[in-house]
Amino acid sequence: MTSTRTHRRRLSASAIALTGAIVLAGCGSLGESAADASGDGGIDSLNIIVPADPGGGWDLTGRAMQGVLQDNDLVGNAQVENVTGAGGTTGLAQLANETDENTLMVMGLVMLGAVETNQSEATLEDVTPIAELTEEALIIVAPADSPYEDVNDLIEDQTERGQGVSIAGGSAGGADHILAGLMLQNAGVEPESLNYIPYSGGGESLAALLGAKVDAGISGVAEYAAQVESGELKALGVSGEERSELMPDVPTLTEQGIDVTLTNWRGVVAPGNIDDAKADELTQLVTDMHDTEDWTGVLEENAWADAFLTGQEFDTFVDEEIIRVQQVLRDIGLVE
Repeated sequence: MTSTRTHRRRLSASAIALTGAIVLAGCGSLGESAADASGDGGIDSLNIIVPADPGGGWDLTGRAMQGVLQDNDLVGNAQVENVTGAGGTTGLAQLANETDENTLMVMGLVMLGAVETNQSEATLEDVTPIAELTEEALIIVAPADSPYEDVNDLIEDQTERGQGVSIAGGSAGGADHILAGLMLQNAGVEPESLNYIPYSGGGESLAALLGAKVDAGISGVAEYAAQVESGELKALGVSGEERSELMPDVPTLTEQGIDVTLTNWRGVVAPGNIDDAKADELTQLVTDMHDTEDWTGVLEENAWADAFLTGQEFDTFVDEEIIRVQQVLRDIGLVE
């Protein structure tokens, strides 16, 4: 029996508790570079799985990682593979059975909700935790010619017309869906009135908004920033505690009297069958990437907060997030 189970997060769908401390054993300490830890000159080829269509936050993250890792010679070659379906749980199932140890998959808050709403057989217990990377506020937008001027206009219309108002976003049960439900819950609107239209990639939801096929949309601030700036979309509000640096003129929900704050986080995980030495090597690789000036530039360009966590801290964080997401999904009627 290998020592892999001592390193992997022991999570279940209910995330009842941690089963013990994570043992970071193997050939390389956190003070060494990824190349030193590998003992053979580093990782020559890395596969980055993005469990969604191109154009969304996970895709932006994966491709940013690809560029920084290659530009800084941290890997010989990095390839991005889009695996679409079921809020990322199709990619999660693929990663759980992945035989290429040099593989990382982008994941985050969206996947926690998707595991619940899709009743996924693959869970985070089946993969190896590596790191949390970023945190980002969400933005609520509408087509440029929409009558809505702020989020309260959207909620008022939703209250009057119910499912006649459509809101586009990412996968069912994800951060966008949760935010839509929380806004209605705060206004005292029954969750059954929410007409949420999920898309598997940011490109599809953007097309629906630009074509005025939906009344509003929710996504990460960076994903809609260019269209808001060009006037193709109208920004109604952001979900963070403070205004976004990308769009400082857009008020928060709390500024509009809506007692809701929510940020979306993203991280990376690895195949579930790797041993401690490989997990350490991948963790160090991501740490080296995080410490580059290029990655700092990526964060600034996209207005992503640096939320870097590894090891036990990342484990604990995700355990707590699973419990929180399960409760929110029950509160807004998405799961029983």
